[in-house]
Amino acid sequence: MIRTLAITRTHDVIMDLPLAELQPENYAWIWVDFNSPTDEESKLLDTHFHFHPLAIEDCMHLIQRPKLDIYDDVQFLVLHAIHLDDLHIEEVDLFLGSNYIVSYHGQHLQEIDDAWQRIVQNVHDRKIWARGPVAAAYKIMDKLVDNYFPCLYAIEDELAELENRGSRESVDELMEQVFDLRSRLLKLRRTIVPMRELLYRIVNSQHIQREREHTAYFTDIYDHLLKLSDMIEEDREMTADLRDSYISLNSNRMNSIMKTLTVITTIFMPLTLIAGIYGMNFAYMPELKWKYGYFAVLLIMALLGIWMAAWFKRRGWF
Repeated sequence: MIRTLAITRTHDVIMDLPLAELQPENYAWIWVDFNSPTDEESKLLDTHFHFHPLAIEDCMHLIQRPKLDIYDDVQFLVLHAIHLDDLHIEEVDLFLGSNYIVSYHGQHLQEIDDAWQRIVQNVHDRKIWARGPVAAAYKIMDKLVDNYFPCLYAIEDELAELENRGSRESVDELMEQVFDLRSRLLKLRRTIVPMRELLYRIVNSQHIQREREHTAYFTDIYDHLLKLSDMIEEDREMTADLRDSYISLNSNRMNSIMKTLTVITTIFMPLTLIAGIYGMNFAYMPELKWKYGYFAVLLIMALLGIWMAAWFKRRGWF
């Protein structure tokens, strides 16, 4: 589906004009959104807009790293949207010209809809129409980055809950959850760090910054990404600490178990020796024909076991 939005020179909004009637020179600026386009609609990037073949190729081959490429008078941006439920990455491509912006995304995204509505509702705001397509690019980036926070907050909530119930679950289950959280943090990091680098380049790029005012808006997004990066590193350190704590706890438990088993084995070693000696059944063993021999051996074995257990306990081994 392709939808269009045109801002007239009198700051009015005209929506859903056919592309054939949408001439950028007749409007203050325009926005064309390719929302889940078909193959035929995707070909319009070349046949109608005549964008650079490399940029079109990046749109067709998902998923690219967030980046900024400059082709003559068109800036091509690759952005990432993140789905909260499964942290699935969705690519958003922007073609930014002097008086138009073209957005391209393979799936429907609420962030794009929100940015679209904000442009329509605030079109009479001078900051919207004066900055032109840069305003739409900013709104899209702002919505995409704002949606990163709930993803990270959800992981932090799980971390806090995991830390609280650490004493009630087995170490194996806790370790599995810790590694799952680290995997999700790594997935977020692969998006947020490149987005941070992209915004740093935008803030310091003279191709997009035609006015000093633009810097403040994109710097605000960059600050959000810096905060997100710091949160990810802190959460990764926390998961690493939890992982090390669980490994140490598991090692201590194993050592305690092995020590207990070793003590028990040590206690039974002399008892097994005595039982083995009197189990050889030689004919001339004197104790075999003693009336109280059996009970005496059992008594010696019991006293020996009790004495060894008491001695080990006194030494703190039991």
